[in-house]
Amino acid sequence: MSFYKIAFGKKGEEEAERILKKQGYKIIEKNYRCRFGEIDIIAKDGDTIAFVEVKTRVNDRFGSPKSSVDYRKQKHITNASAYYLNEKGLDDSSVRFDVVSLELGGDRFSFELIKDAFEAQE
Repeated sequence: MSFYKIAFGKKGEEEAERILKKQGYKIIEKNYRCRFGEIDIIAKDGDTIAFVEVKTRVNDRFGSPKSSVDYRKQKHITNASAYYLNEKGLDDSSVRFDVVSLELGGDRFSFELIKDAFEAQE
């Protein structure tokens, strides 16, 4: 992956964090990694733990950012979230899976926060 793509993704995650905080989320962890994959942001939204996938694009030539959170990606997030909950002793927590979709237009991001974007994949 190119340095530009990594830096652009990081910028998108920073913007998503800012948006989530503005929406009342409390950030617990960023870039959580385990053997099942990575979760961009783990946050509390009220009493619910939100596992947030951040997708950032410059344009929609390859589809919208949110459309890239396909079944395979959802399965990785689901497995990583189950591992996280077990590791932290939070198995009985209320959880949901959110997506922050960001598109860069000029020097500004437009965003869409999709709460409960998908169900856990078995």
